[in-house]
Amino acid sequence: MKGWIVQHAQAMGFTLRRLVRAPVASLLNILVMGIALSLPAGAYVLLENLQALSGQVNSAPQVSLFLALDAARSDVEKTEARLKSHPEVKRYRFVPRDQALADLKRNAGLADVVESLKQNPLPDAFVVDARSGAADALERLSRELRQWPKVEHVQLDTAWARRLDALLQLGRLAVLALATLLAFTLVAVTFNTIRLQVLTQRDEIEVAKLIGATDGFIRRPFLYFGALQGLAGGIAAWVVIGAFLALLNGPLSELSQLYAASLYLRHLPLQDSLSLLGFSAWLGWLGAWLSVSKHLQQVNPA
Repeated sequence: MKGWIVQHAQAMGFTLRRLVRAPVASLLNILVMGIALSLPAGAYVLLENLQALSGQVNSAPQVSLFLALDAARSDVEKTEARLKSHPEVKRYRFVPRDQALADLKRNAGLADVVESLKQNPLPDAFVVDARSGAADALERLSRELRQWPKVEHVQLDTAWARRLDALLQLGRLAVLALATLLAFTLVAVTFNTIRLQVLTQRDEIEVAKLIGATDGFIRRPFLYFGALQGLAGGIAAWVVIGAFLALLNGPLSELSQLYAASLYLRHLPLQDSLSLLGFSAWLGWLGAWLSVSKHLQQVNPA
């Protein structure tokens, strides 16, 4: 066990020395990987923030609940109590029928029409804000409200919610396609970098194999190099995304004054950040493994 740890420590030290000996080339490779990774990761962050912000702006989906015309005050109180305790209701606003009629009367061109009415034809109503803006959740809530006593009609416009869900889904698919293409690109970059190193050290590899070195022993420092380079690229991508969000949050804070919500773009949470770093390290490791495995078959001692 101790020998295994020593071998990996030596491989890691050799890898770090190789990175330090060529700082410019290493830095350029890391920047290329970081910028490439920041494109899909940044798009993912923007999509997640868009989904979060869509539930805060004033255009959030609302469910309008209209009571029957013969609903008594006790029916209004019972409905209000059920809305207050409902887990899917974020907040609600009661609109008395007299207030609704007064609002209608203030509209241009309708004052004479309202004055000619013998009685108020409008019912008491509740305007409900749901906790979830998903179209399916809104429709489930709407169906449930229709079953309540003295509820005459429930109005729900989910068209915009469905359009938003469709756009977000399309965006996620685009991010996945972009991430896949760039992943192949990063594997190719690492593959080529390791290939050049293998060709440069071809004589050393042949001597090592002559004295009994295994393919795993020869492959190990290259794998560490690829993984560390990929990890550094992931860190660079994380920093690029953070800088980009910081630039956007400045102007966005001014827009937040126009809405009744706090508009702020958040960075990747801890779990997603670790996933980004792990994925980037794995891409570097994979490119190195493919490159070394291919060239080990060609590098044979005389």
